[in-house]
Amino acid sequence: MSDIILEMRNITKEFPGVKALDNVNFQVKRGEIHCLVGENGAGKSTLMKVLSGVYPFGTYEGDIILNGEVQQFKSIADSEAKEIAIIYQELALIPELSIYENIFFGHELASGVRINWNETIVNAAVMLKRVVLDVDPSTKVKHLGVGNQQLVEIAKALSKNVKLLILDEPTAALNEDDSQRLLQLIRELKADGVSCIMISHKLREITAIADTITVLRDGSTICSLVAEQDDISEANIIKNMVGREMDNVYPARGDHELGDIAFELRDWTVEDPTRDGKEILHHVNINVRKGEIVGLQGLMGAGRTELALSVFGNTPGYRITSGEILMDGKPVSFRNSAAAIEAGLAYATEDRKGNGLILIQDIKFNNTIANLKELVEGLSINKNEEVTVANYYKDSINIKAPSVDQKVGNLSGGNQQKVQLAKWMFVKPNVLILDEPTRGIDVGAKFEIYTLMNRLVEEGMSIIMISSELPEVLGMSDRLYVMSEGTITGELSAEEATEEKVMALAISA
Repeated sequence: MSDIILEMRNITKEFPGVKALDNVNFQVKRGEIHCLVGENGAGKSTLMKVLSGVYPFGTYEGDIILNGEVQQFKSIADSEAKEIAIIYQELALIPELSIYENIFFGHELASGVRINWNETIVNAAVMLKRVVLDVDPSTKVKHLGVGNQQLVEIAKALSKNVKLLILDEPTAALNEDDSQRLLQLIRELKADGVSCIMISHKLREITAIADTITVLRDGSTICSLVAEQDDISEANIIKNMVGREMDNVYPARGDHELGDIAFELRDWTVEDPTRDGKEILHHVNINVRKGEIVGLQGLMGAGRTELALSVFGNTPGYRITSGEILMDGKPVSFRNSAAAIEAGLAYATEDRKGNGLILIQDIKFNNTIANLKELVEGLSINKNEEVTVANYYKDSINIKAPSVDQKVGNLSGGNQQKVQLAKWMFVKPNVLILDEPTRGIDVGAKFEIYTLMNRLVEEGMSIIMISSELPEVLGMSDRLYVMSEGTITGELSAEEATEEKVMALAISA
């Protein structure tokens, strides 16, 4: 039997006005972990959608060769029948169903026309044991954390006797502990003979786990690096991804003096009414000055996003039991998000696809929706001005799209994030809260967003940056607060902050 389980030869895939893949060649060896990297829009996910049958045979050029045989997948079911499974960054689980129902959803264990639930539960328990998830199979998926939901997705794939597992950004939404658990599971699957293709922007994880790394750029194969014989340093991977050397991932900021305190929280205490009055934020005190980037760090569940949402017009209906907000030294209160925006506060959500953007609408619609009053003439919106505004931000922050009429759902993750940032730039806030601003985007797009952040604070804006990536917080913040279990456990200047100090504070509550 050949060492090669998969070969994709001369794959070309075009969309209207865009060649997403241009004669891509890609090989995966049997029982290896093969990482696929590249900037957003490089073609990684498109290539995997070709492989998995999402883009069916006939919609692309080239050949898919699996175990030495040319395949013509016309649907996902066809690729699954050949023991290929794909797990997307947005998990395809049904929250209201149990774990065992999710694992065997679509390939139920039936006796005649009836599902054999006893056999389903027993087999689900076996799958959970294989992915080292010690929970009751009858637990509803909505009661699991994101990391455990990811494991359920893998258990679902394994229940189909998968031999080639594709993971698209599997650790993007996970904390460090859950990420390490998942990477260890991938190593164990490799030991069991499962070949894995992993797409990720987290280069530290890639260099730690990959047997082979293939780099795509602008829809073409640039190189394949074998861990045992090639240079797989982060610097070399980045060079191949972006086509140039990148000496500093975090751009230098120009000299500018910090102003007065622009935003302050005092004694901010919040209860979650959906959990019997459980207090989720405890006497939080933070501030940010004009022209300053303040990082907000902590492990998953520390309360960072809850803090942002409770401040931004109390978006989910949290019950604020004490505390006050001050902007430019004056107490303010927001009955809703519109009032917060009116006062000069903006919040770029971590969930850009679900809550930050309207994916079925175009760039210009998303760019201007938060500040339509600027475009209103009489009883209508000035469409010409809307186009002018959208084109200004498209050029200003380098949104890569054919035009501002492009639907946002068709953009790469990095360009979607730029559209979300452009939406808030048009509002012209004094204080901008960025929640996971670079989640799921490549190193080149990250650099552009970091550069934009620096530009905004140099112009006098204040930024609060929430991020799970500790190097990012250390690299971009003038000062940072650390949270644990809803409490601020420490404040560090950029000069004194280290990974060790931050992690010690993050687990100290």
